[in-house]
Amino acid sequence: MLGFLVWLVLLFLCWPIALLALVMYPLVWLLLLPFRLLGIGVEAVFELLRAIVMLPARVLGGGIGR
Repeated sequence: MLGFLVWLVLLFLCWPIALLALVMYPLVWLLLLPFRLLGIGVEAVFELLRAIVMLPARVLGGGIGR
């Protein structure tokens, strides 16, 4: 909601830049999408490694629930 209000202020003050931002937003989103997917993949690998390292402690009963 705050971003929309900022865009409305920009539209009031300088409408060509606001329209350019409106057109460029989907293009920038598409350009950044591969980096987001890469980040999700890297996070998943780190969570898998953490689960593998913590497995012996969980098997021996050192989990958080106890």
